[in-house]
Amino acid sequence: MRLGVIDIGSNTVHLLVVDAHPGAQPLPAFSHKTELRLSESLEVDGRVSDETADRLVAFIRECLEVAEDHGVGDLFAFATSALRESPNGDAVIERVRAETGVELEALSGPDEARMTFLAVRRWFGWSSGRLLVVDIGGGSLELATGLDEEPDVALSLPLGAGRLTREHLHDDPPTEAAARELRSLVRSTLARHVRPLLTSGPPDRAVGTSKTMRSLARIAGAAPRADGPFVPRTLTRDDLREIVARVGPLDSAARSELPGVSEGRARQLYAGALVAEAALDLLQVEQLDICPWALREGLILRRLDHLTS
Repeated sequence: MRLGVIDIGSNTVHLLVVDAHPGAQPLPAFSHKTELRLSESLEVDGRVSDETADRLVAFIRECLEVAEDHGVGDLFAFATSALRESPNGDAVIERVRAETGVELEALSGPDEARMTFLAVRRWFGWSSGRLLVVDIGGGSLELATGLDEEPDVALSLPLGAGRLTREHLHDDPPTEAAARELRSLVRSTLARHVRPLLTSGPPDRAVGTSKTMRSLARIAGAAPRADGPFVPRTLTRDDLREIVARVGPLDSAARSELPGVSEGRARQLYAGALVAEAALDLLQVEQLDICPWALREGLILRRLDHLTS
């Protein structure tokens, strides 16, 4: 069975095509994406502009053609925080349906956390025991912990790297005052919500997922993506302290020269590093193992479970 999923995130729109079989690992067959930068192109009131909606519809049409060319038998699409929280998000979703035929699902924050947790559980397996998953996206931070495939606790907080950069770091590089204020905001927000994660018991394995975490790990010396998904990669609290101190004074151009940092995500790297550092401090975690699977893979796994049942 060849499945396709269109992921409309805060930074990119991504079509992932996988070959999936019951009881087997979904194998990536083709990837097609564009940097729409949805969260950065919102109007002052948070609405998706007509121009951005035009680009979204055009790219989804392109994805449909690509999916057909690659023999996709089942295609589904979802959106995360940028579209979910926009005042005209429902109107954009309806426009996508009317003009492309694609039924776009806006996932809730806790659902994002649950699906990412499922992907991490399947990747690392039952022997990992209690998992704690930290996922920094463009619009939100997802946290989840548990012993099973369904987490005991699943949280979503408005601490995405893109959102924080857009709302709080207006200079490039940010001023020291803005950086201090953002650090305080991130930590106070996290402190109000971490108790359920701590009372569930200490994790046997703490895991970081998604592009921001992979970039931070790469800066800290983790193996490049070209070495494949099975090479162990980690990110420690000490790594993050050093990265925060190193990256803060740099502008976007200088950050984009760091290993694993794309030009499109360079500006939000510092906010992502502040969130990651705060999460490890407040969750009392010394190290994250980096998982190559995240939300997209979790949704594919759940879709495959439903189709085969």
